[in-house]
Amino acid sequence: MTMDFHDSKHSHSYTSRAVNIGWLEQIASTVNLKGTKAADIGCGGGIYSKALAALGAVEVTGVDFSQAMLAGAVEHCSGFSNVHFFLGHALHTGLADSRFDVVLERALIHHLTADQLTACFIEAYRVLDQGGTLLVQDRTPEDCLLAGGLEHLRGYFFERFPRLIEKETVRRHSSSAVCDALAAAGFVEQEQIKLWETRQMYSRFSDFRSDLLKRTGRTLLHELDDMELLELADFIQEQTGYKDEEAVEEKDRWTLWIARKH
Repeated sequence: MTMDFHDSKHSHSYTSRAVNIGWLEQIASTVNLKGTKAADIGCGGGIYSKALAALGAVEVTGVDFSQAMLAGAVEHCSGFSNVHFFLGHALHTGLADSRFDVVLERALIHHLTADQLTACFIEAYRVLDQGGTLLVQDRTPEDCLLAGGLEHLRGYFFERFPRLIEKETVRRHSSSAVCDALAAAGFVEQEQIKLWETRQMYSRFSDFRSDLLKRTGRTLLHELDDMELLELADFIQEQTGYKDEEAVEEKDRWTLWIARKH
């Protein structure tokens, strides 16, 4: 089972959290967005589109293939007159040639096949101006399968339910595959950064547990039934030793590829 991104009932699925300060600091140290025109391709609910504007972009264009996602994004970014959204696909955005200084593709490429990866980057190259920067953020198989621990609660998903490993890794691209696709698209300067990003802070473990049990319509955990989700929540608490009233920081390890058009 996979999430139907076009179902209007999911229009707010990716609008409910704020971008973590650590992400903002990492991006600010990677590329200067002040005064730039930026595109957020695969923008979902628009939370990173808003973040690009907060970092100084004077114009942000969000693109997504789901009208339902865009409806949530428009609502989420109301009040930001410099943020606009358009229906389009990562391979065919409909955006003008050489229009943008920065393109962000966050949590996008794991939705693409290996054959589509280069085409996606060719499209990003097309819409970037000379000297522009492409930021690609996603998880590699190695990022996903880090051992469970206080730094990586997600690792316990696979320790408790190993059948999820193939479900997760089959959709992830290796770092070398991403670099090869960037080079094939024409990007001549590349670098990689490993990035820990806080998904959410919970004032109590019991709040984290409640949120975990709701993850039935999206994320990897839609593969689990209600009883298995309960089992997973108990397993994480047993492995970490968290008390019900103890605060929890849920983080994920990502890879950030930075590529420039010359």
